[in-house]
Amino acid sequence: MDLKEYLTISGQPGLFKMISQGKNAVIVENLQTGKRMPAYASHRISGLEDIALFTDGEDLPLKDVFIRLFEHLDGKKVENPKKMSGEELKTFFGDIIPEYDRERVYVSDIKKAVLWYNELSELGLIELPEEESEEKSEEESDEKSDEKSVESPEEKAAEEEADEPSDK
Repeated sequence: MDLKEYLTISGQPGLFKMISQGKNAVIVENLQTGKRMPAYASHRISGLEDIALFTDGEDLPLKDVFIRLFEHLDGKKVENPKKMSGEELKTFFGDIIPEYDRERVYVSDIKKAVLWYNELSELGLIELPEEESEEKSEEESDEKSDEKSVESPEEKAAEEEADEPSDK
């Protein structure tokens, strides 16, 4: 899952995808509506890749938060997190990420993370890393078998000599 091109803009609801970069602005597309607009530096743009969650140890990147939510919910959405109380959200989030820092992570942060997860999940943008590594290992094994089937010129010449009938 690559979050490099997905952004959040202060004061704007939802998530955005970066389309292109101009001289004074970034052109973004709202993931929900599909509308494109310029986003200027004064909008306080944050990339999802740069956001992390405070924990008791090292900060947990948002990507890992989404993966844990995806695994815990079996790829399903969270049913209407806006209607959940603050305590319900804290309990829900604590079940998934027990090491999150309860003093520095506010209910509004949890709500945003869950809403962003729902939005990305609806669009099918959340993938588990095991699937990616399995696909890579299958591709690597295919490449290795292709490499084994390629013969050196010496091997080809030796095979051709062995295949030719001898005159003796």
